[in-house]
Amino acid sequence: MTAAMHAGQGPALDATPLLALRHLSVRLPAGADREFALRDVSLHVAAGEILCVVGESGSGKSLTAMAILGLLPGRVTLAGGAIELEGEDLAALAPARLRAVRGARIGMVFQEPMTALNPLMPVGRQVEEVLEEHTSQPRAQRLARVQELLAEVGIPDPVAAARAYPHELSGGQRQRAMIAMALALEPRLLIADEPTTALDVTTQARILALVKDIQRRRGTGVLFITHDFGVVAEIADRVAVMQHGQVVETGPARQVLEAPQHPYTRALIAAVPALAPPPRPMATPGPPVLRVAGLRKTYRSGGLLARKRVVEAVRGVDFTLHQGETLGIVGESGSGKSTVARMLVRLLAADAGSIHLGEEDLLALNARDFRARTSRIQMVFQDPFASLNPRRRAGDLIGQGLRVHGMPRAEVAAKVAAMLALVGLEPAAARRFPHEFSGGQRQRIGLARALAMEPAVLVADEPVSALDVSVQAQVLRLLAELKQRLALSLVFITHDLRVAAQVCDRILVMQRGLVVEAGPTAALFAAPRHPYTQALLASVPGRGWQPPGP
Repeated sequence: MTAAMHAGQGPALDATPLLALRHLSVRLPAGADREFALRDVSLHVAAGEILCVVGESGSGKSLTAMAILGLLPGRVTLAGGAIELEGEDLAALAPARLRAVRGARIGMVFQEPMTALNPLMPVGRQVEEVLEEHTSQPRAQRLARVQELLAEVGIPDPVAAARAYPHELSGGQRQRAMIAMALALEPRLLIADEPTTALDVTTQARILALVKDIQRRRGTGVLFITHDFGVVAEIADRVAVMQHGQVVETGPARQVLEAPQHPYTRALIAAVPALAPPPRPMATPGPPVLRVAGLRKTYRSGGLLARKRVVEAVRGVDFTLHQGETLGIVGESGSGKSTVARMLVRLLAADAGSIHLGEEDLLALNARDFRARTSRIQMVFQDPFASLNPRRRAGDLIGQGLRVHGMPRAEVAAKVAAMLALVGLEPAAARRFPHEFSGGQRQRIGLARALAMEPAVLVADEPVSALDVSVQAQVLRLLAELKQRLALSLVFITHDLRVAAQVCDRILVMQRGLVVEAGPTAALFAAPRHPYTQALLASVPGRGWQPPGP
């Protein structure tokens, strides 16, 4: 049980809450799939309280935050209700007055700092801009305040960070800079929209600790938007669950997590992977299908005008994948796991080592011979929208590899239909474009495309990290079914240790290009030996909470 859940009820609600949404409705433009994006939403946040708003994509979580800030997209309009900040209705304010509220009384932390920060401006200047816009402080005072803020959010070298551009900082440092910007004017309310979704587990833990620390020290009210129930268990005082633009359940975090009342809440929580690996029967490993030895990759950058940099991304990785096995590779960003995945399918050239698929070393093949053997090892990518050509129909995408390998057109059409059925999609889906599918459906198309080649090995690089928890559960179930039905062997790349616990038979832990620990999943989770593995497991949000059983 976490400290937040021990708190249970959170702070007592004053007569006038810090933030109160009263019967808020937001109308979509004509021609949308429904009339209202938000319908009759009522929420409140007290000073010194963290309210987590959870729900799947399209539930209205982020749109609620945009409505509070007066940043609704064009043709999306307020249709009724009130947005009260310390008793003042923001919905009734003139634009100039609302601009003064943003930043000064409400701070906002966006999900993806790399897109929210200006790539052409040093980070310190972006934080200073908030002070310049809202105060009359002289520049020297503003610069000193920037250093204080960057230090307060835990950036190790504030002076260097202030001079750096966003791309020169790590993901966690960029998110800390965003939080510094949001806190610059000491707002009473902090809105954080999925601020840890794209972060590694250890960085995520540091950001969550920072948010809790700010809440305690400053008495700030926090509206924290997330779809991760581990995060909810870690930091929430209260929870509001949204579905289709409506609030379907609210309550203290402990009550909602341990005894959810609404069927939708129960379904969401039931889909959360447990951190404890399920019992797996002892089985004799099948024959080796993939043997990797001494795999290395070094990146070099810089030149005449820039400082030369050498990064050893992968430093002598060895492993064996057995028939019918799922081998997980876990670690933080920069650990080398995705680099290994891309070298396995020769999207990246290895500097040294061997990759034996059966008896054949894939790295020793020339390009033409490797293309002839690509059917035996296929890849499913993290972002199905980016990996699917938006100008091609789903059927064309699934059948592309078959056509390249010479299958007659009539047979390709039959194979595409069979693959769509295999991944649970209707035959009519073949005629639709990627943007016409949901995220989970797009990932199913990516799976169908890879499986159409009847591979012996499937390399899955973070295949569910961008999906909602219920869709994630559907895709993981599908992968498990296909693995059994098709006798697949999987290399499964992930930074989500809950997912790894449920799907992987064995796990390799990578840190800075090296495998620092390997072993059966249950044994590794029960008694991790390496300090890095121990740190990863200790950083899982809500690690003391397990989803209640059926």
